[in-house]
Amino acid sequence: MPANQTRSRARERNNALNRPEFMSLNQPLKSSSAEARGTARRPSQRHQQSQNQPGTNAQHESPENNKEKKELPEEDCMQLNPSFKGIAMNSLLAIDICMSKRLGVCAHTASSWGSVRSMVKLLALTGHGIPWIFGTIVCLTRSNTLAGQEVLVNLLLALLLDVMTVAGMQKLVKRKGPWEMAPSFLDYLAMDIYSFPAAHASRAAMVSKFLLAHLVLAVPLRILLVLWAVLVSMSRVLLGRHHLTDVGCGFALGFLHYSLVEMVWLSSNTCQTLISIGTFNWSPLY
Repeated sequence: MPANQTRSRARERNNALNRPEFMSLNQPLKSSSAEARGTARRPSQRHQQSQNQPGTNAQHESPENNKEKKELPEEDCMQLNPSFKGIAMNSLLAIDICMSKRLGVCAHTASSWGSVRSMVKLLALTGHGIPWIFGTIVCLTRSNTLAGQEVLVNLLLALLLDVMTVAGMQKLVKRKGPWEMAPSFLDYLAMDIYSFPAAHASRAAMVSKFLLAHLVLAVPLRILLVLWAVLVSMSRVLLGRHHLTDVGCGFALGFLHYSLVEMVWLSSNTCQTLISIGTFNWSPLY
């Protein structure tokens, strides 16, 4: 027996749970029984409280349920992990709007360059679609050469294509300018109501490229034509009607219109047929 007792004591000493620092692990939890009793009583108590006070529970639960059901729209939610593309686009748009507002020095008469606002508006009028369309028609009626009529008919086609394309894109995008301004009467006629893309920039780029390609002009006149296209485009930014990106996209669209007209260039016979139909002098061939 003493040998057995010494062996058991040695086992107890070697057991790690019998050490003083691990004695708490061998003791039963006192709160477990209390929690078990509390959980056994909770269902009955909750059932009695729900029967005694149904209105108060509904009042307390309804706001919480409403908060859980309400969901914020996507526009009001803050993106905690935006993409690099989204950050770059938002930054570029913010820079575009800021610079366009600063360059709108002739937006109002009280602006910093308000004294030259009438001159800038006159410069912008030279790139409007309505004067160019009516001027081309007048020149077409007074032209006597087949080559001149061919160039004028194709120029008229390019102007109509520019007006319709820009009007459709503006109606689709519906971007407003940096400054709130009501469109003029000529803008309504040319359907140049919104900001993107800039119709004056598109028309100036297309007309300048067209005239440089089909008219024999001296070098100073060619330089003045290019300078006119740039100044007409910038005049719309100075007047606060367009952003810088609107002007850039308008320039690109104008070159695209010129390329399309060159691809579908109407021959002299086709132009003569169109002129005869337009002047009601068309006679069918037998």
